[in-house]
Amino acid sequence: MADPFRLRVLKAVCERIKDVTPDNGYEHDLSNGTDEAGRPAERVFRGRTIYGDNDPLPMISVLEDPRAIDPNNGSGTSPAAANEFRILVQGFVEDDKMHPLDPAYKLSAEVIKALVASKKERYNVLGLGPKAPCVMSLSIGQPVHRPPDDEVSAVSYFLFGVTLTLAENLETPFV
Repeated sequence: MADPFRLRVLKAVCERIKDVTPDNGYEHDLSNGTDEAGRPAERVFRGRTIYGDNDPLPMISVLEDPRAIDPNNGSGTSPAAANEFRILVQGFVEDDKMHPLDPAYKLSAEVIKALVASKKERYNVLGLGPKAPCVMSLSIGQPVHRPPDDEVSAVSYFLFGVTLTLAENLETPFV
């Protein structure tokens, strides 16, 4: 069975973030790699909230924003909808001991740049096509950068919201 549209959107966001590599002109490398044992090691995760010392740095977590949004499900009996889909992008970096937030500022700027590049084709945001279901727009909120605190994170991190406006048919989420 095909993935539902919203999962395809999340996967597309993660793929755009993985474009952050030195080969693409960035300082950081968020592409899939391998660990010391030669096993596949991802750096961009969907839906994870718990990380540990064995996870690679830098790394990114993409989560759905839990704050409710009022739906805009069209009118009458139409299944067509234009809804806002809010996600959160959180990045974790190795600390700079003298200036702990500098690496977080650099990585957040690179991730935002990669996401903004995915909307250069006005009617093909994230490469998901100009016809419904599709992403009609993508807007990025202000990033917040925080030092390690051992409550949220043992390393410096950033967090910002992304709002995607989706054109979707609620009766056919797998199309």
